Amino acid sequence: MRNRLIAAVVLALPVLSGGCVAKTAWNVATAPVKAAGQVADWSTTSQDEADRNYGREMREKEAREGRERRKYQEYCEDHPDCGPYTGYRASQDDD
Repeated sequence: MRNRLIAAVVLALPVLSGGCVAKTAWNVATAPVKAAGQVADWSTTSQDEADRNYGREMREKEAREGRERRKYQEYCEDHPDCGPYTGYRASQDDD
């Protein structure tokens, strides 16, 4: 009697688990593929990210030029013999 009860529970277990075992096996089998896809996603830059980074870089350069221009104008107030402001871009091209 006890063996039949155990057999019935063991046979009913997959039905009662609602496919959990199959789903877990599927998740374990597909995990390496998902991980490889995530690594590829982390290691590459999308066009949207590249555009966002370029925009940030340009805003930083413009802010730097504004600071440099203000500093140069303050310097020229004390030294009237200074020449025209050529900007940091002209000096960056020489590098």
